[in-house]
Amino acid sequence: MATELPAVEESTWWRSPALKVGGKGFARLRSEAEGGLVLQCEMAEKEALLSSGDPAFYTTPHYDGYPYILIDLDRVAPDQLRELIDAAWWLAAPAKIRKQRERAV
Repeated sequence: MATELPAVEESTWWRSPALKVGGKGFARLRSEAEGGLVLQCEMAEKEALLSSGDPAFYTTPHYDGYPYILIDLDRVAPDQLRELIDAAWWLAAPAKIRKQRERAV
């Protein structure tokens, strides 16, 4: 899903597989015991996802106070994941790349 977005590159972040745009990471697969996908998000979005009660979304003390949500890829709806990845891309992408995408749409 994410590699369909402009200028996304596969990389590593904290020694685990990650996605970056303009050199900035916005998603990474966790190798920690709980697993999951770390995805950049707005703090308000994180709070809303966590308070929704949906078991696809969680956090750990390490991510408390940071704009990243943890996602259980086995439980998240594909369309919701696509929206969250798009939003994470938008937060990380440099202005020039975002403008290019807007013009292309």
